[in-house]
Amino acid sequence: MAHLLAGLPVEVLGRMRSDRVMRRPTPTLKEHAPAYPQGGRPPKHGKEFRFARPDTWGEPDTATTQITDRYGAARAMAWDRIHPRLTTRSAWIDHTGELPIIEGTLIRLQVDRLPGGGDPLPLRLWSSATGLNSEDVDVRWRAFLRRFDIEHLFRLMKQTLGWTRPKLRTPEAGERWTWLIIAAHTRIRLLREAADDLRRPWEKPAEPGRLTPARVRRGLRNLRPHLHCPARAPKPSTPGPGRPLGSMNRQPATRYDVGKAVKRPESITQRNRLRP
Repeated sequence: MAHLLAGLPVEVLGRMRSDRVMRRPTPTLKEHAPAYPQGGRPPKHGKEFRFARPDTWGEPDTATTQITDRYGAARAMAWDRIHPRLTTRSAWIDHTGELPIIEGTLIRLQVDRLPGGGDPLPLRLWSSATGLNSEDVDVRWRAFLRRFDIEHLFRLMKQTLGWTRPKLRTPEAGERWTWLIIAAHTRIRLLREAADDLRRPWEKPAEPGRLTPARVRRGLRNLRPHLHCPARAPKPSTPGPGRPLGSMNRQPATRYDVGKAVKRPESITQRNRLRP
């Protein structure tokens, strides 16, 4: 994904497994020559960076320590230009030419405690951005810990506010509807201090002014009569007769190709079998 999004103002940030093995930056000719005076071909990748072996880590390029309310002391270490060693498998099975080197920043986060009381295991993140300083590293791991809030935001927009409910036919209409949903969500956020906590019997009481958007929307009907509405009152109307029964639609809607998922071969042998 980072290779496909290269050149765009998009950054890929994801969690890595604890048994991964990645590579350090490719050594330059000045770094390679003293280590191998007999000569030879320069390596394409640097030395191994094993997550399970601290002796292969070396000194981090950036190290920060932050005090948080939920996790205690959060210590983050970052190594710049760490990249995986790609092979002709999976998504790269049909790649022609030399495999690219996708460098990024590896972040290792260790906290003192977890909100649930479990054992705080280290968290390893990989970002497609390079050259990060201490502030940039803190922004990345804090954004990853807030991913559940982002997922619940999309769930609220889809299920509660009806973001995906209408069947829009043009991208322009979809963009206008998205901005309307954003405006509705902003209105809910602004009314969180004025709404009452109408909670369910199984829900915990919320602090004043800290209601979730779903609870604010639940009490919006009590606030609506007291809100100022700049629009005029809607006029009563009846639906039109529509197209006569049995007539053909002479203005069919434009249809857009949504694409089709293709199953990729998982090995070189399967790829060769599928070829004519």
